[in-house]
Amino acid sequence: MAANIRRRGFAVTVWNRSAGRAADLVGAGATEAPTAAGAAATADVIVVCVSDTADVEAVLFGAAGVASGARPGALVIDCSTISPSATRAFAERLRAGRVAFVDAPVSGGSEGARNATLTIFCGGDAADVERARPILAAMGRTITHVGPHGAGQAVKAVNQVILAGAYLGVAEGLVLALKAGLDVEQVVGALSGGAAQSWVLENRSGRMIANDYPLGFKVALHRKDLGIALEMARELGAALPVSALAAQLEQGLVARGHADDDMSALARAIRGLSGLPD
Repeated sequence: MAANIRRRGFAVTVWNRSAGRAADLVGAGATEAPTAAGAAATADVIVVCVSDTADVEAVLFGAAGVASGARPGALVIDCSTISPSATRAFAERLRAGRVAFVDAPVSGGSEGARNATLTIFCGGDAADVERARPILAAMGRTITHVGPHGAGQAVKAVNQVILAGAYLGVAEGLVLALKAGLDVEQVVGALSGGAAQSWVLENRSGRMIANDYPLGFKVALHRKDLGIALEMARELGAALPVSALAAQLEQGLVARGHADDDMSALARAIRGLSGLPD
């Protein structure tokens, strides 16, 4: 994502929590800062993309964090997937220092990040979203302002709930085909011309058939995202039985050492329950 911003001609200063991870970006013309505060100090716009709510809080407000370096009038864009309520609180804390904030979680997996085709859900003031749009357009193809602070995160939770059902549905269908002795690749080709066609069927069925799940979007991260969605559901009185099942299966995969598998490894759980090698 940072590389795509640089390719669009923006001057980019980078910082990563893991030392040494920014070498390729520096080679592409970015400048590396020693701290998040250092990266923010010279920036008009600061983009954050880390793993969880606590990580965002640490990067923004921890020692040598963004808030201690950002200048009044700067804009923070958070592309992480985190709690909507925490997002609203972070926006208020930054506003006290005259720093604007847009929550802009992304969808599209590693392919979307690499190819600058991400879908981005934006929450915040309209003027701030418009200010963010040129940066977001360097990373994604579909950028939608969905409401005030936290709304972007709420829409991302909806996205992850729908994905849980899609991955489980494809996994169950393919396992049923395997158990029936069908030519599963032929089945996928046939289904792709009908109502069962989906991004998951097109892009992840091959991994499920091969029972091999190279990194795309980690099981552990989707499990974290479903936790956010299930907490929202509890607060709002919504029932999410499919998401609850997916979260339980993903928790089992994490416990068995598959946290870093692509989330299509949900098929691994369905295979195991069906007596197939997992």
